[in-house]
Amino acid sequence: MAISLTQQEKQILRSISIPPRPEALVQFSEETKSAEPNISKITQILQSDIAISAAILQVVNSAAFRRSKEIESLEQAIMILGLKRLIPLVKAVAVKATVDTPAALDNFWSEQSDIAQLCSTLCQSLNKPALANHAYMLGLFHTVGIPLLCVHFEDYNEVLAVAKSDGWTKATEFEFNKYNTSHATIGALLAQQWKLPKPMINVIYYQHDANGIYRSGELDGIALELLSILKLARHGNFIFKNTASIEQDPEWHAISDEVLDFINMSEDELDELYSSLESA
Repeated sequence: MAISLTQQEKQILRSISIPPRPEALVQFSEETKSAEPNISKITQILQSDIAISAAILQVVNSAAFRRSKEIESLEQAIMILGLKRLIPLVKAVAVKATVDTPAALDNFWSEQSDIAQLCSTLCQSLNKPALANHAYMLGLFHTVGIPLLCVHFEDYNEVLAVAKSDGWTKATEFEFNKYNTSHATIGALLAQQWKLPKPMINVIYYQHDANGIYRSGELDGIALELLSILKLARHGNFIFKNTASIEQDPEWHAISDEVLDFINMSEDELDELYSSLESA
């Protein structure tokens, strides 16, 4: 799938600053593609970027990885996790360290980190451990277009207000009508420039296309699994943050039937799953 851009979007993109991949990430990617990657060299590359290296250690010691003993160094993280598991994590934390976040989004990365951890945990609970690291990267990365547009448009708070009251499915419609683009498109373009896996780029691009996306053929099987995990994590995060409220989650309501059909789970089973995760 190629990302489809309108003429208005192409014009907007000429003025939006999409951050390039950090040099450490470029070097890291090149070295990991070697026939025999040099662990010492990879460690040195990551250590050269303080923000990225600190974020990696924070992630690998988080609840999402459930380590009994704290990992104290990057070299230890590489040896324990292995490069295959570490690569998506490095890419995920690199975007967090690179993208500027305006004051209007002061809790933005904290929220995305919670969703990312829940994505990883859900993969384990649903017996899909092979997806855990890419699901974590998707959870942290999928809304990266929001801070980019927030910096570019002075009145982007209007979009954030709609999202708060009506959810991001409605807010994305409002966003597109107002700016002729959406954070999903901008996020997918950044993911494409950062050379993220194609299924992840596609999920970011289609994340708010709730109407018939599971039957459209736009997403392959892996992308649909990642989309399902993402939607479950976003809904779980909504529930955990609104335990004392009777608020409904409009984003989940728009796509819940398709997600539950795809993962072959009932509403009652999902409630049990969320209860077990919340009490863990």
